[in-house]
Amino acid sequence: MKKIVVFILLIIVASGTAFCQAQQTPKTFTLNGKVEVKETGKPIPGVSVSTNLGDYVLTNGLGEFKIKVRIGDELVVEAVDMETVRYRIKGNDDVLIQVEDYTLSRSANTKSVTQRHETLLDSAERYKDKDIEKSIDFVAQSISILGKRGQKKELARSLSKLGEIYQYHKQIDLAIDNYEDALEANKTIKTSLLLAKVYNMSSRFNESIILLDPLMALKTMVPYQRVTLYELMGDAKKGNGEVLQAIEFYKEGLLIAEKNQITPKLIDLNSKIAEAYSRENKIIEAEAYFDNSLQLAEASAPLRALQENEKVADFYNEKSRFNEEINMRKRSLQDIKKLNTPKLGISKLDQADTITSQRINYKIANAYIAQDRYNEAIPFLKKSIIEADTEDDLVVQKDATRKLSEVYKEKGDYTKALDTYQSYVALVDTLYIRKEQEISRANRINRDIANAQSRLVGLENERELSQSKYDLALTEQQLVEESYKRQQWVIYSLIFGLLLTVLAAFFFYRSNQQQKLTNNLLALKSLRSQMNPHFIFNALNSVNNFISKSDERSANRYLSEFSTLMRSVLENSEEDFIPLAKELEQLELYIKLEHSRFKDKFDYEIVVDDEVPVNNYQIPPMLLQPYIENAIWHGLRYRETKGLLYVSVKVESNNSVAICITDNGIGRKKSASIKTQNQKKQKSKGMGIIQKRVAILNDMYSDKVSINISDLETDGSGTKVLFILKKE
Repeated sequence: MKKIVVFILLIIVASGTAFCQAQQTPKTFTLNGKVEVKETGKPIPGVSVSTNLGDYVLTNGLGEFKIKVRIGDELVVEAVDMETVRYRIKGNDDVLIQVEDYTLSRSANTKSVTQRHETLLDSAERYKDKDIEKSIDFVAQSISILGKRGQKKELARSLSKLGEIYQYHKQIDLAIDNYEDALEANKTIKTSLLLAKVYNMSSRFNESIILLDPLMALKTMVPYQRVTLYELMGDAKKGNGEVLQAIEFYKEGLLIAEKNQITPKLIDLNSKIAEAYSRENKIIEAEAYFDNSLQLAEASAPLRALQENEKVADFYNEKSRFNEEINMRKRSLQDIKKLNTPKLGISKLDQADTITSQRINYKIANAYIAQDRYNEAIPFLKKSIIEADTEDDLVVQKDATRKLSEVYKEKGDYTKALDTYQSYVALVDTLYIRKEQEISRANRINRDIANAQSRLVGLENERELSQSKYDLALTEQQLVEESYKRQQWVIYSLIFGLLLTVLAAFFFYRSNQQQKLTNNLLALKSLRSQMNPHFIFNALNSVNNFISKSDERSANRYLSEFSTLMRSVLENSEEDFIPLAKELEQLELYIKLEHSRFKDKFDYEIVVDDEVPVNNYQIPPMLLQPYIENAIWHGLRYRETKGLLYVSVKVESNNSVAICITDNGIGRKKSASIKTQNQKKQKSKGMGIIQKRVAILNDMYSDKVSINISDLETDGSGTKVLFILKKE
């Protein structure tokens, strides 16, 4: 009795312990996170994120990831070009992982994502025939790393690969859906041919013809694709009952295959032409093309020859030429023995039958039975049953056993017929059980496939929604830019019309005066673009400010430097170009003057590469100053904290240098929003004069200067102005 009580107590304690452990086991949840550069906040795509439990994902194009974790797990974030980061999970809040000292190269990361995309698709192909769920998962990862605005070309390749996986596993409807989505993302010849093939497999011949017909006019197809095109068109025509047209397409493909020595297609097309002639009951033509396909197959590979041999035997069977069929199949049995394998398993998606010795023996027996040669059929049936039993081929074993029972019955040997029939019944029961198992397994696989496809559809819907939002924002931005360009065009048109009127009025007055007036007008525009009157006014205000503070030294120094700058500007106003060294001296003097007024708003740095021969390059005078003024007055001046103005001069190529002006001010868009109408008008006019001046000078001196203005950061803050200056 005591032993029973102790045993019960042990069970209760063990159950309580197990319950506590179950209660203490952390729950798994999906963690959302993002990996970005700490200094700039830019996302890092293609980074490996894993846990100590073995879960693994890659960040997408926006640096985002989702992974299954538990509280207390450790995240490991790593990539080839960054230091590994480890993070301990403390809760289910979204995680932001920032990487220090990481140089984000757009081209390098794009290349990295492309390489990972290729690797994932290769992995999907490798697991295609082994593990369909794993193969689909690799395709899902390949789509995920492209980001919400993934490249259409790569997305189409992923969807096409998914179609190939479904096609391999005979999920034809899913294959068609994914091929169609791939074509919508990016139209390619390869995907069109794959889609046409599955259309034919599902008897959607008209859709196949509509898809293939436009490809006929393409001139860029390689010979193999051209042959495949004619073959698929022939298959579609044959499926619609247009056999003679199908033969014409097959023959067109055959000509190209012969010209380019595409041996596999030579065999296929000869065989298909023979089958088409056979359908039209043109026996002589069919036999001629079957002879061609047999000869080509024998010269190609033993397995291919065996397959073609069986096709010819089937042809003889259809035409009730049983002796020839028997000879062909016996020849197949000899070929199988030479290959030293009882089961070849040669199969295709469009060929449900497999070539095995037990099946060939069964077909030989049927040919004998069709001629009432029962005694000759019996050995082949028995051999088929034995081989099918060895290879666990219940279908052939069942059919051969039933056929053997019928033969015994026809011969009058009812005892053997009954025994054989009982064996047949037992095989039917066994096959029924196995079919139920196969159906259950197929249902489970179909559920897994459906779940995987649902995940992919959800991923694609999310990507399309984000793409729509992005496209809408981009469209709005383009409309704003177009409106701004239209306004500029109107202003330029008015200026051009005014200049044209002035030139026309003075052209008839005196040609010399007109030339002089044109030069003076160009010089006047140059002076206006070189020195903004606002700068002179503000400079005098600064002097007044120094004087009011009784800071005579600062006022004298400022006036001295200001007069030096004005003298230099006036001296160079008549020149189209001055040495780059002199321009940089003027620029530094100007920035120094502005800095003395706004010391609390920005610092500046001018860096000239030692390799730049500044005296060998010529530049329009005071070309850079208006952009420096814009950076200070419209960008840096409105910052809440102290900003930085950075000017760099570097070698661009053997005969050009790059001058880059960057500021981390509030940006062009925000600056425009806080300006008065008068300020906006003055800016547009000043920039327009500069652009027109550069255009005129470039027309005279063969594109010597190019200017590109862009935002420094993705959020629109900061401005970058890049000048490319040619030596000649």
